[in-house]
Amino acid sequence: MDAKPWRERVREEDKLVEQLQLLATESAKRRAEALREGVDELGSVAEVARDLGKSWNAVYNALKKQETKKRPTGGTGGATTE
Repeated sequence: MDAKPWRERVREEDKLVEQLQLLATESAKRRAEALREGVDELGSVAEVARDLGKSWNAVYNALKKQETKKRPTGGTGGATTE
């Protein structure tokens, strides 16, 4: 039996984990986009949640998480403390 060396197996699994993380990130973006379309159509996060049989918090958090990722960090667009 020709088993691969453990280092090679670890490198292969690291690549796979990286690919899966990228796929999950892309999927979350597409899901948030669809949820935003649902809010536009139905009028509220609560209505989308009701329609999907999910909690309001689950829908809200999915949208908020993607919004947070889209916002640039720092910069001059935010509130000031002056």
